[in-house]
This record gives sequence, C-alpha cells and structure tokens, in this order.
Amino acid sequence: MQKPSVSIVIPAYNEESQLALCLDAIAQQTTKPLEVIVVDNNSTDTTVAIARRYPFVTLLREPRQGLVYARDHGFNAAKGEIIGRIDADSHIAVDWVETLQQIFADSAVRAVSGRPLYRHLGLAKAVNAIDLKVRQYMTRRMGALGEQFLYGSNMGIRRSTWQSVRGQVCQERHIHEDIDLAAHLVGLNSGVTFSPVLRASVDWRQAAASPKVFWHHVWSSDPVFRDHELRSRKYERRVALFVSMFYPAIYLLYRGYNHERQRFSFVHLLTAVVAPTRPSPVSADL
Repeated sequence: MQKPSVSIVIPAYNEESQLALCLDAIAQQTTKPLEVIVVDNNSTDTTVAIARRYPFVTLLREPRQGLVYARDHGFNAAKGEIIGRIDADSHIAVDWVETLQQIFADSAVRAVSGRPLYRHLGLAKAVNAIDLKVRQYMTRRMGALGEQFLYGSNMGIRRSTWQSVRGQVCQERHIHEDIDLAAHLVGLNSGVTFSPVLRASVDWRQAAASPKVFWHHVWSSDPVFRDHELRSRKYERRVALFVSMFYPAIYLLYRGYNHERQRFSFVHLLTAVVAPTRPSPVSADL
C-alpha cells in the first residue's frame, strides 16, 4: 500500500533565531515530505532570508497579520494528502514524517496531535512527564464526550478533512487556532486523536513572559471552549488553572537554564540576561 504524501506547513513571524534549526531537522527525515511550506507573516527580521537558503522550502507570504491567516494560507496551498503542522521552533524527531504516515494509515484518523518535549528547561524530564500525563488526561476526558484537542506545534490533519471545514473555522486573531480547528471537527465521526509517538521538541518561550502575558496565553483557550459550547470545557479549565498555578516554577526553570552547559544553574538564574520572548500568537499586540 502506498503511503500518504505529507506537506509540512510552518507559519513564521520574526523567527530568525529558531527557523534554521527547525528546517535542519526536516532535512534529516528518514522519509522526505512532499513539500515544506513556510508562510511568512510580515516578518521584519531575517526569517525570509533564512527560509530561502533551503532549496526544499516553498516560501509564501501572508499579509494579514495573525497566526490563523498564515495557517490557512499554508493549509490551502498544501498538496500532500496529509498536512503536517509545526511551529518555527519545533524540532521534529528524525522519523516524524514516517510516523505521521503510519498514524494516518488508519483511515479513521482525521487529525492527530503529537507529544511536545520541552527543551531549554530545568527538570525537563519531570516537566515532560507531567505534560504527557496532562495530555493523556485531556484525551480520555474529552474523548469520552466525543471531543478532542489539537496542538499546533506538532500535529497533522488530512487535507480532505481540512477542506471540509476550512470555510467554517473562526477567523479571530486572538484565539488558539489549533483548539478552534479541533472544535470544528467535533461531530465529523471524530477521528481526532493524540499520539505520544509523534514527537517534536519545542522551546516553551512563553515561560519567559510576564505573568499577565503567560496567563493570557494559557487562558485564551477558554473562549474557544465556551463559544463552541464544548462539554469538556470544565476539564480545559482545570488544566489551565493547573498550569497557571505553576507559572513561577516554570519561569524559574526556563530562566535558569544554561544553554552552554545544557543544564539548570542557580548562578545562571541570577545573572543571565534572557532575550525578550516572542509575542504570543494570541497577543493583541501583533
């Protein structure tokens, strides 16, 4: 049986510090994707120049500012049977495309979220283990209600499924567009799932944000659950509250990570100058 073709779509806004390593990971895949689409969303740094250095990249421009518009542009242009969606700071595992193909060999699967592995973070193994438990909790609770989540930094969706809902998804800039997409897939025989074997490391850059920005980012999922009247909203709110409570610890573990030594250091925590975090995709400032 022929394996489904895969297009990888990467929305990008001012990602000069992240994009090259993301594309390097794609270049090392055991199974090559059909295409790699980088959608530049009005970057003012060298993001476009970096994307152009990679011959396998198709560069698109989306003039409307907002992650949802960049995602839509890339998804609509994709030619693969499966659309793989990652962020510019996602470093996909070397077998990511192959694993995605194996998951979608099951014709019942319409979309899938993979497991994120946070890097540049003290106690990363413990944090990643907790994160996995949280995602498994949400998978069970939401699945029992016929609902599910999607995670834009590491996910895939059938192109035919996208085409069936692309005229319905919400076009608001300041919501989590991946959660909104999952909400619009409710009732289509579901087929939305979570797979811990689909792995990508991500940089939890929002961990360095101010409490206001961090909590806004975490709680921006809630309006999607509310507006779409998802019955699993109570579980989403529990997770948002859990993550919000641990913001101080998350901030310290991120800020105290020594990149050169690749470990947490209290000295680094007290002396390091941390670069400004990327604006949240749901920030009103974009």
